[in-house]
Order: sequence, then structure tokens, then C-alpha cells
Amino acid sequence: MKNLLLLLALPLMFSCGSSLDKELTYEMLEDRYTGQGTYFDFDGEYKGEWKDGERHGQGTYTYADGRKYVGEFTNGKFHGKGTFTWADGEYKGDKYEGEWKDGQRHGQGTLTHANGDKDVGEWKDGQRHGQGTATLANGNKYVGECMNDMMHGQGTFTWASGEKYEGEWKDGKIRGQGTFTFADGTIKKGLWGKKMNSLENK
Repeated sequence: MKNLLLLLALPLMFSCGSSLDKELTYEMLEDRYTGQGTYFDFDGEYKGEWKDGERHGQGTYTYADGRKYVGEFTNGKFHGKGTFTWADGEYKGDKYEGEWKDGQRHGQGTLTHANGDKDVGEWKDGQRHGQGTATLANGNKYVGECMNDMMHGQGTFTWASGEKYEGEWKDGKIRGQGTFTFADGTIKKGLWGKKMNSLENK
């Protein structure tokens, strides 16, 4: 009797395990398919959950060039928490882990670059925006505010050489009130402007 029950359970087990491999057609999506399945388009392959013919829920989208997103979807877009990895081009080996909104990096997240650089913090519409920390492979580090992917607002930049600037930034450059500490301990405070090329080029 026990063996008979096991045999009866086998088809159910296999059918549950293969639901993600169910290949969907364009017609099924047009009919507002809801469930799990795999769909191929010109850009790549999606494997995961669907709702009313849209990618919705947990899933994996693999692009034809190797890029991959694993995480949450809403109405066909990356939305919620997910991980995106680049497989080719200038961003090859880079990885973003964090929050998404309407297909863009948005919220808290970490972008790790293949060269060892790392950006941790807030994102908005695909760019660093808000509080964050950028740690570079060469030992330099920035902690502070960013806007439109640039250092902007209050922040502290520490060079691997031991020098440090604490103060205001604008459009990725030292601009405004701040304090510069040299490697030998010398401290200079003041209003820094466009003539501070020696600092910006360190």
C-alpha cells in the first residue's frame, strides 16, 4: 500500500517541479495568462511568474548578450528587490543588488564593479542620489550626499595618501565651505571654489 501511494505521488511531484519550464506563446500572453512559465522574445528569455500576461512576481530575465536580472517584477518591469549582473562590454562583471522601481535602480542598493570599486547607498531613477558610500579599489573613499550620479551636497572624501576633505560638493567637484586635512596633519578651512584644481586632481 505504501509503495502504491509513492507511485501515485510521482506524477504530481514532477508536474509541480516543471511548471517554470512551461513554454508560453504570444497568444497565451494575449489571453492574459496567469501562472508560471518561460517565454522567449527577441531580447532574451524570461522564466518565472506571470499575471494577466505580464511578468509579475519572482522571475529571471536573461538577455541574449548574457546580462541577467533575478528578482521581483511588477507589470513587466524590474520592481522590488533584485540583482542585475552585466556579462559584456565596459560593465562586464559589474553587479547591482538592491531595490528597483519601474525598471530603474531606485531605493537602497549596492553596485559592485569588476575592478573592485563599490557604491553603497540610495538610488533614484537609475543613478546614485541621496546618502551613500563610494569605496574605490585604489583606496580612496567618499561618504556623503550624491545627486544625479555625482558627489553633491555634504560629504567627506579620503584619499589613500592620508589627505581628507570634509565639506560641500557640487556636480562632483569641491565647491563651498569645507576643511582640508593634509597628510602631514596641516588643516585648512575656508570657502573652496573653481581654483581648487590641485585638490580635484588628487
